[in-house]
Amino acid sequence: MEAIFDGSLSAGTLALLVGCLVVALGFEFVNGFHDTANAVATVIYTKTLKPIPAVMLSGLCNFAGVFVGGIAVAIAIIRLLPVELLVSAGVGRGLVMVISLLLSAMIWNLGTWWKGIPASSSHTLIGAILGVGMASSAMDGNFGEGVAWDKALHVGLTLLLSPVLGFAMSAGLLWILRKVIRDERVFQPPKGEEPPPSWIRGLLVLTCGGVSFSHGSNDGQKGVGLIMLILIGLVPAGFALDLDAPAAEVTRARAATVAMRDHMAPLAEACEEGSTEPECVIHAELVIITEALEGHATVRDIPRAERWGVREGILRIDDSLRHLEEHVEPAVMAQLRTDRAGIAPLTDYAPWWVILAVALALGIGTMIGWKRIVVTVGEKIGKSHLTYAQGASAELVAAITIGLSSVFGLPVSTTHVLSSGVAGTMVVEGSGLQKSTVRNVALAWVLTLPAAMAISATIFFALASIIG
Repeated sequence: MEAIFDGSLSAGTLALLVGCLVVALGFEFVNGFHDTANAVATVIYTKTLKPIPAVMLSGLCNFAGVFVGGIAVAIAIIRLLPVELLVSAGVGRGLVMVISLLLSAMIWNLGTWWKGIPASSSHTLIGAILGVGMASSAMDGNFGEGVAWDKALHVGLTLLLSPVLGFAMSAGLLWILRKVIRDERVFQPPKGEEPPPSWIRGLLVLTCGGVSFSHGSNDGQKGVGLIMLILIGLVPAGFALDLDAPAAEVTRARAATVAMRDHMAPLAEACEEGSTEPECVIHAELVIITEALEGHATVRDIPRAERWGVREGILRIDDSLRHLEEHVEPAVMAQLRTDRAGIAPLTDYAPWWVILAVALALGIGTMIGWKRIVVTVGEKIGKSHLTYAQGASAELVAAITIGLSSVFGLPVSTTHVLSSGVAGTMVVEGSGLQKSTVRNVALAWVLTLPAAMAISATIFFALASIIG
């Protein structure tokens, strides 16, 4: 936090930076009531919990999920848009990019929420990032180079496949429950205000909490990644590296850098200065990073002007390692990746206050504005009322799928996994689907990514023309 208010930023830049952070937290606030409504829909419509306790439980679990979920998904978001693009473009362009992607994400999220359509905040955010990246590179005459396309493809496949898995696995789980459980009450819709059988009620409460916790650990990380993207791009000297990394961690990173350089030396023997071959780039960057870390007990000891160079060098190493992989023996590659992991703590981090701010925004947002999406999930996907078994199947699958995705650093859509899970259970029960709702959800699934890209690119070009 002190890196923002240490006097190194001008008053104008500081005000704009704070404004960007407020808008980013606003996105997470909207994300809370937009996405988490999916988690509470099943417990509300099965009469397991009243709306207020359900939403409060979900908000608290979202808050906890942000803290426990780690930052693997956040790092994936950070690397989706090359951060060096923000820095090389300058502060003015960087601010336009950040403001454009934030505004476009919020516009689409609020629009779909107003219509009660369970659209994906994940698709929205990632589409907005891709849009500004492509627009910025087009402005420089290098259309398409403003996006890390390998990361984009990886994330896109995850977002595409997760709803299919949600549909199939929820349907399969309900089918199994039909074969195993003899209590027909579980497969009936609620009667009046009568609560479900105690054991299924407990399961539904647990799955509601599980989906909310998983949502916090996955979507909360996206918010953390977004804010880190802003901070790194606009205040590189303060956030390019973890200024609070313990001295022992810096020592390990320095040792890992030296070890990696030694392991690369045989591969880089024939390298000439300025060579762009992967092994040459890696070795040259390792020499620079080693010199930058040498003699410094902490990251704060590294001169401000050199901190971004260290991060940029690590990014170039990562890119070159991917190109080197097919030409090097697996054992050597494994050793290089082990060495690289020792350097990771310097760059793969998020300050505690960023995590706290995102957790609060997501948790509070969960408790507000949830009703529109809840009604869609609970009443408008299937032609019949949601049963206890359907709610439990969809939420259990969603909690597990999203939780595992967070562990492996894969950004998925809570909205699509859960709503497709509900649809899967409706198909198994033979109750049918409401075509209009399914059509709207499917259209949102297909259109969200290109729409967010188009909106963010349009806003970027408009603001860039004004600011110049």
